[in-house]
This record gives sequence, structure tokens and C-alpha cells, in this order.
Amino acid sequence: MKNSILEKIELEMAVLVRRVTSITSKNKIGNLDRSAYLLLHQLSVHGPLGVKTLAENLQLDTSTVSRQAASLEKKGYVYKVPDHVDRRAYFLQLTNSGTEDFNEYKKARLDRFEVLTDDWTDEERKQFGHLLKKFNKAILEK
Repeated sequence: MKNSILEKIELEMAVLVRRVTSITSKNKIGNLDRSAYLLLHQLSVHGPLGVKTLAENLQLDTSTVSRQAASLEKKGYVYKVPDHVDRRAYFLQLTNSGTEDFNEYKKARLDRFEVLTDDWTDEERKQFGHLLKKFNKAILEK
């Protein structure tokens, strides 16, 4: 029985990843992509952060985050704030435009999830969110 349950989870995760990828590539919202959204989310929640901290939080290579940050800076979504302790380093800060586009993108995503779960109870949504968070945490820890 355990194998059949794990097989169901494995298959549904594969289907989920495929469908989410398909949805996001077809229904691009605004000027942000998933990687930009996650980086801007970190800055929105935590305030100014360095590239190294962002890379650790997102479990990405520092050079990857550095490239993404440069692209976001070019688009006017973030700007660099000097680190007064280490003058060679800097923090990334959201601009007003970055905050506005991030909030617009987030609202559109929330609206989409509301539609997708419109026939779910609040308890089902809460349980699903809890289990997704638990699953994501397990990925980090194991």
C-alpha cells in the first residue's frame, strides 16, 4: 500500500510541475517571470538583502542570483544600497516600480489560485497550503 501511495504522490507531483510550467509559460502575467517573482518576494518580505543571502534563501548559486539581480536592476525593479560595514558589498532594495509590479503580479497569481480552488472549502485550502509548506520544508531538509 505504501508504494501505491508514493507512486500516486510521485505521479501527481510530475503532473503538477508540468501543468504549472505550462500555465506560467502560456499566461505570462506582467513583466515578471518566476525567478524574478521569487527574488522580489524575498526583498519584499525581508527588506534589503545581499546577493549571497538571496542565493542562500533561494538555494541558488550566487552567480545566478547576481545575473538575475542585474536584470532586475536594469528593469528598474531594484537598486543597490552600499553596505556601510563592507564598502565592497551592497544590498538590493526594491524600487517603487519593483514593489508595484511585484504586488500586481502577486495579486494576479492569487486571483488565479482563487479560481482554481473556487470549489474548495477554506479548510481544504488551509490543509493544502499546510501540506505544500511541509513538503517544501522536507525538500530543504533531506
